[in-house]
Amino acid sequence: MSEGPISAVRTPGRLAEVIATRGGQAPPEAPFVIEHREALIYILCQAAELEHGIMAQYLFAAFSLKQSTAEGLTEAEAAAVQRWYRQVMHIAAQEMLHLALVQNLLTAVGAAPHLSRPNFPQPADHYPAGVHLVLLPFGEQALRHFMFLERPEGMALHDARGLAAVNRAEPQMQAGDIVPRGQDFATIGHLYRSIEAGIARLADKYGEDRLFIGPHRAQATAEHFRWPELVAVTDVASAQRAIDEILDQGEGPRGEWQNAHFGQFVAILEELEQLRGANQAFSPARPVLAANVRASERDPGGPLVTDPTTKLVMDLFNVCYEILLLALQRYFAHTDETGAQLAALADATVTPGCCWSSALTRRPRFASRRARG
Repeated sequence: MSEGPISAVRTPGRLAEVIATRGGQAPPEAPFVIEHREALIYILCQAAELEHGIMAQYLFAAFSLKQSTAEGLTEAEAAAVQRWYRQVMHIAAQEMLHLALVQNLLTAVGAAPHLSRPNFPQPADHYPAGVHLVLLPFGEQALRHFMFLERPEGMALHDARGLAAVNRAEPQMQAGDIVPRGQDFATIGHLYRSIEAGIARLADKYGEDRLFIGPHRAQATAEHFRWPELVAVTDVASAQRAIDEILDQGEGPRGEWQNAHFGQFVAILEELEQLRGANQAFSPARPVLAANVRASERDPGGPLVTDPTTKLVMDLFNVCYEILLLALQRYFAHTDETGAQLAALADATVTPGCCWSSALTRRPRFASRRARG
């Protein structure tokens, strides 16, 4: 999971050139105020939910892709689709790394791990700035939506049609406020830079020893999860490295987004447009639909799966997924487990063929139609 981006040799296309000339140069957004430990924990939990939900979006899109010329693709189209699949799955794996890094940040400041998230479908204004997480089949709309979510700070970019962010800016936290509340963030980078500023402020206020009160042994490292980039967070400097890892992979170092997630999605969209220019009938994804097993409280009129076997399989998957999250939570909340016990918990989630990593190494015969991700 630690290799570099999987991509074809490419030169910047028209879309990349346009984005490069107009975006990413504006001053960074001013970080919102994090004055208390509880506010920091609240925002870190929100970051964990976002990484979790974004990862599910990428997996859904990747699983929707066709697999071979037997599905109406030419040899060149099939090669491109297989490459896109590997790229998006690699990005999803890095989102899993980001989720693990956020758990380390939470553990470091004495909080419990946070591996829950709202089920899909999610309301468009669930998160500040109207960051809309939605399950979409692979295509132009999905790629533009992914670009919007991963865009660097200071870049003026619209979300895909029908998914525009809702501007519901909240006033900043005041000095006397004690209860954390949602504040508006413009981009994921803005969210993490605010976390970075909050950690620095609280370390100055309380001292590092009083801020980073979590046991060092409870940090997840490459020893068990095989990510060399998995930083153990024990102080301000290591927290900074963890946040930089997340931002460098997602939006790229400031002004250098071409090889980050954002740039990879730009390149994929350019190649998709080129192939459609050569063949207007080209469709890389199957006609999948995000559907629920039973009616959702948020969207009671949404599509439901009616096939009995499919419903049973989806329920089985949901139960297995809950067990996976419980195993991860048990690992990130560990205290006096032995090294062998910790290795067993980690292996249950990342060993090839098991749980978490199976999403990256196994491709379903049919695209996922599960609405919870």
